[in-house]
Amino acid sequence: MTSHSHRRAPWLYAALSTTVVLGLSCSSLPTFIPDLARQPVRPVPLEGVHGPLSAAQSRAILQRLQSGGQPTDIFSRHLALEEAIVGSPLTTGNAVRLLQDGPATYRAMLAAIAGARDHINMETYILDDDAVGRQFAQALLAKQAQGVQVNLLRDSVGTFGTPKAFFQRLSAAGVQVLEFNPVNPLTAREGWEWNQRDHRKLLIVDGQTAFLGGINISSVYSGGSFGKAKRVDPDAALAWRDTDLLVQGPVVAELQKLFLAAWKDQQGPPLPPRAYFPPLPAVGKQVVRAIGSSPEEAYSLIYAVLLSAIGSAETSVRITNAYFAPDPQLLAALVAAAARGTEVTLILPSRTDSWLVFHAGRSHYDRLLRAGVKIFERRGVVLHSKTALVDGVWATVGSTNLDWRSFLHNHELNAVMLGAEFGQQVQTMFERDLAASDAIDLAAWERRSPTLHLQEWFGRLWEYWL
Repeated sequence: MTSHSHRRAPWLYAALSTTVVLGLSCSSLPTFIPDLARQPVRPVPLEGVHGPLSAAQSRAILQRLQSGGQPTDIFSRHLALEEAIVGSPLTTGNAVRLLQDGPATYRAMLAAIAGARDHINMETYILDDDAVGRQFAQALLAKQAQGVQVNLLRDSVGTFGTPKAFFQRLSAAGVQVLEFNPVNPLTAREGWEWNQRDHRKLLIVDGQTAFLGGINISSVYSGGSFGKAKRVDPDAALAWRDTDLLVQGPVVAELQKLFLAAWKDQQGPPLPPRAYFPPLPAVGKQVVRAIGSSPEEAYSLIYAVLLSAIGSAETSVRITNAYFAPDPQLLAALVAAAARGTEVTLILPSRTDSWLVFHAGRSHYDRLLRAGVKIFERRGVVLHSKTALVDGVWATVGSTNLDWRSFLHNHELNAVMLGAEFGQQVQTMFERDLAASDAIDLAAWERRSPTLHLQEWFGRLWEYWL
């Protein structure tokens, strides 16, 4: 299998098989107390432009957010727990813009790069040597030549097929290029973990503007998934459907901290001094939390927060995700939400670049459908989005798939946005995808072919490693 989002070198699969056969110890997802979301509520602090807000200010903002949405107890039941789990602050005064698909996202990213004056920090899983990859490389080189410092952190497996000369050209021009967990053990640094990958997608310009979400830097994203725009890659049959964010405001400092921490953890060279943390005035009204997860932590922060949000849901859970191979606890959370009357709707792929993940996920359809979870498969595109909306007021967009690899082995990055205003934007996007999706009917699903049963069984065997 040569998967785009889960790209691995062929020899890595031999290593995977050997590991399974030898029965080596492996990580496991933590078990969370079932009533964790019902712990006593504590005050939820918020952080503004000038630092932490007072308890009264924080309470006023949360009350405004709650009053703007549908009746829900998510703010009182969930936010204090999320604060305890994550530790990163809820920040106010942010502007957040939804970006859908490659063309719109790339235009916004390249425009931000062109306007850079001090530095550019970029972290990516895939950076291909194709039309789009070369366009980004040229844009970065042009800014480096102008005295803007460019720092690039790229995953070794994700960029395995990109020629070394591509990155050598960047390095020769002064771009700081750091390879995350090199595939080659001979070039590995202390603390090397071959199965840990940097799946984050993050671009920060001048410490003031940031992009994050699911998009990689590759020509496969060159076509819009809702229109008939011509694709740069003539061999690609389907457009890729992805979702990203453009954010400005105080939360950018939290994203900058995550980038710099990842650089340090990978033992990168000291970065040239720049204004990495400029003053960040309020530019909007969005309340946002940045959440980074890594295998070095006791558990995935994004996983814990998502479980908490689903466990606190009262009216609706709406999830769109590209790679759905859930663990038993996430499955149980979805089933329990449906059982208490919450409307749970999943939009999942009908086509995929990862055959094993696709069928591993489908092996769970029976249980979910019987529990009342509504499942739709997005037609006509390769679905790559990773979004969730709970009760219309809690939304997340990021790089995290709903599979074991994202929760256990990957460095991931998500943002959580609170409030009905942004929630409505996500809801509108969800409904648009829903209209372009086909419902999975339980009766029809039970009549699927023995071949599909076999494929699901085989996919389930590899679920942990995908």
